[in-house]
Amino acid sequence: MNAAVFLDRDGVLNEDVHLLTRADQVRVFESVPRALRLLREAGFKLVVISNQTVVARGMITEEEVVRLQAHMERLIAEAGGPALDGFYFCPHHPNATLTAYRVVCQCRKPQAGLLRRAAQEQNLDLKSSFMVGDRPSDVIAGMRAGCRTVQVRTGRHWEPPIETGEPPGEPVRTEYICADLQAAAEWTLKAR
Repeated sequence: MNAAVFLDRDGVLNEDVHLLTRADQVRVFESVPRALRLLREAGFKLVVISNQTVVARGMITEEEVVRLQAHMERLIAEAGGPALDGFYFCPHHPNATLTAYRVVCQCRKPQAGLLRRAAQEQNLDLKSSFMVGDRPSDVIAGMRAGCRTVQVRTGRHWEPPIETGEPPGEPVRTEYICADLQAAAEWTLKAR
């Protein structure tokens, strides 16, 4: 089984513009390509785990989310970063505008469903893996999946918790808090 670094997208890989719906809004953080290279060279799989409420709000489709992610991955590659191993996203929201997406699911962080799905599909060892995010919901999802957790300060870490179908229940226990993905990658390599 492989170890992975699970990465939240908005606020970790790119600037969180709140409701990213267009390619011209994508701004990859400068340190991201190098940080991802360090993790890849250390043997980690790189998997993005993201809540995408823009789908539930009817702002873009699931297919458009996938196209935006492909655009972001092209920008990372053009800047010298490695290819990512997977992109898993939750389109649901407990109070979605579109009825089809108005569900309390197991894939919306802080639930760990997407991490578990990625682990099963890609033969990943969750206990040897890390979850890097900017919000408490990312950290709780990582904790629930059995991963080690890192919180970066490049996103919306100061904002109230995201809306979920149930309260998180457990306190947030982040193992490491740092400035950005570069610092997270360096700590991860030491903590491994």
